[in-house]
Amino acid sequence: MNPFAYRTTGLAIKTLAGLSKAEIRIHGRENLPEGSALFVVNHFTRIETLLLPYHIHKLVKIPVWSLADYQFFEGALGAFLEKVGAVSTKNPHRDLLIIKTLLTGEANWIIFPEGRMVKNKKIVEKGRFMISYAGGKRPPHTGAATLALRAEFYRQRFRILFNEFPDEVRQLLDRFRIDAIEPVLDNNTYIVPVNVTYYPLRAYENILSRLAVRLIDDIPDRMLDEIMTEGSMLMSGVDMDIRFGKPIEIRSFMERSIIKKDISSKHRIGFDDPIPSKQVMRNVALKIMQEYMSAIYSMTTVNHDHIFASLLKQIPFKKIDRNDLKRRAFYVVKSNLDETGVYLHEKLHSDQTHLLIDDRFNMLKNFVKIAEQKGVVNITNNTIIKDASKFISPFDFHRIRIDNPIAVIANEVEPLKKLQRRIRRYAWMPGFWLKRNIARILMKNAMDEFEQDYKEFYIDGETKEKDIGKPILIKGASRDTGVVLVHGYMAAPFEVKDLAEVLGRNGLWVYAPRLKGHGTSPEDLAQRTYTDWVAAVEKGYAIMSHLCSRVVVGGFSAGGLLALELSSRLKDIKGVFAVCPSMRLQDFSSKFVPAVDVWNRWMKKVRLDGAKMEFVENRPENPHINYFRNPVSGVLELERLMDAVDDRLSDIRMPALVVQSSGDPVVRPGGSRRAFKRIGSEDKSYILFNFDRHGILLGKDSEKVHKAIWNFIEGLN
Repeated sequence: MNPFAYRTTGLAIKTLAGLSKAEIRIHGRENLPEGSALFVVNHFTRIETLLLPYHIHKLVKIPVWSLADYQFFEGALGAFLEKVGAVSTKNPHRDLLIIKTLLTGEANWIIFPEGRMVKNKKIVEKGRFMISYAGGKRPPHTGAATLALRAEFYRQRFRILFNEFPDEVRQLLDRFRIDAIEPVLDNNTYIVPVNVTYYPLRAYENILSRLAVRLIDDIPDRMLDEIMTEGSMLMSGVDMDIRFGKPIEIRSFMERSIIKKDISSKHRIGFDDPIPSKQVMRNVALKIMQEYMSAIYSMTTVNHDHIFASLLKQIPFKKIDRNDLKRRAFYVVKSNLDETGVYLHEKLHSDQTHLLIDDRFNMLKNFVKIAEQKGVVNITNNTIIKDASKFISPFDFHRIRIDNPIAVIANEVEPLKKLQRRIRRYAWMPGFWLKRNIARILMKNAMDEFEQDYKEFYIDGETKEKDIGKPILIKGASRDTGVVLVHGYMAAPFEVKDLAEVLGRNGLWVYAPRLKGHGTSPEDLAQRTYTDWVAAVEKGYAIMSHLCSRVVVGGFSAGGLLALELSSRLKDIKGVFAVCPSMRLQDFSSKFVPAVDVWNRWMKKVRLDGAKMEFVENRPENPHINYFRNPVSGVLELERLMDAVDDRLSDIRMPALVVQSSGDPVVRPGGSRRAFKRIGSEDKSYILFNFDRHGILLGKDSEKVHKAIWNFIEGLN
């Protein structure tokens, strides 16, 4: 190996990594051993051969070389691979080189036990590891295990014979061209399982594939597949999760008596000489191979596409409602997947309510789009019609990533047996059970979240009683119509309890969610953003939409804004109402909040936290509910919410009601009137009550407001 070429080519790989849009995440650094290591890696693309040595080298600080299929060593690519430390599988000196560098610790190695790229990701058949490739099927190679065993065999032989048989030691040193024996004696040999998972897996026509088709007549399917798949990954962006498993210490496999006898033999043993323990070593290598193959594929980083593809495969119906598929995916994710021992993509650790609402991150939409393009499903209105044969029919090995990526995605998580059992259970669950369970889970999560926040942010003498802040659920007479009722800024669900009870007495289900930061203390509110409040309302809608056929959304003050915001995105909402929506604030002091924020940030920068002004005094109309201190950061978030809603009012299409107090000391009536005019609904009403307070859902004559809201809901078709 030319170390200068390795370093300079490493710079080229670094440049390539920087230019690509791949997002590389490395997990399990703590599993990297101090010693000589063979990294055994699943092989799906050429990207592993190019980028893995560079990234592992950055971690272990010594060169990382790899074995690569001899077919790659043709033309310019072969020269490039040699410079980055790749060795052809047909190199006659490969085993000697690998064992020598493992003994001395001068290089670690990457070996792909599948032997070649497994493009269909089908590696399990009838409970056994079996690799499918263009020429047929075969078990994974035991070469990595055999090389590691041989390296450790010679290491222990050096240790035992160092003083007892110096002639044999010198012969071995010469044979391996080792200059100093100390690194050999002080080192150990390990096999480190590594999993690489890509997300999303897509094969698109790209600039590289179009150029190749133009320049090459009758381009082979294999080349086109690799350019489309790997080009899309590098150029369009892909998450690449590299996960290191626990190292397998080879020394522990050398304890068999026949192996120990050969290690300590005083007879000269040549590099390829047959020895009595050869068959035992082969059996041990097979056992090690099973161990690292299990480890590699147990570390697959499970993502949304894996769950969608597995559900699509296992749901026993040909016709699947799109919303039903989203519910099942949500339920799988929320079913405590940690119990199955799988590793989750970071996007599965975040809140998944978007799957139940509008799929605003396009998780299912993008999956279904590619499934439809590849003929795995047909879409009729909101119904997914699957072709089950696409999951079992054979495909051309070199085109499957292009022709049927959905089957490839499903195959990748097939070895995760506990996950598959979990998915199968929820794929067969009756739909009505699923809906009820989702509502129950979301409601429990909301209550648990409140209990946790209440405990964490409780301030004696300032935090209200729990009944003020906890979410409210009122069961109706039927499951026809439910209302999501949102409280205002610095308040709590108790603020809308009177209206909720009125609607409940009229037969409606009502759920009043708690906005994050509310019902606890101002310190809690100071840490929240308006997107946290949006998420709370989304969860409220998700609860009610799984309990009732129709959902109406409404709220008071900032809660009215949040109701309007949700209604601008969700077209299934039956109606929306906003009471004194805070589109424009009356409080003159709010104009000074941006300046205070600038001041606070400057004080933080110069480390004068004591000079910061984080709260302003609040004199609430309902002191038994509202905070007495208003966080400056909260006012800023409220203004950001106003701006966000203002831009979306024209997107609201369902029937709408705006209610306003003419003498509102907090919210400008002109602001709510302007908002009303901008709402895009044809069926909309504006009611102005002659009150001189902001909180018109409580107190004198509030029943008039309650009646107006009930009349609006009752009149919805």
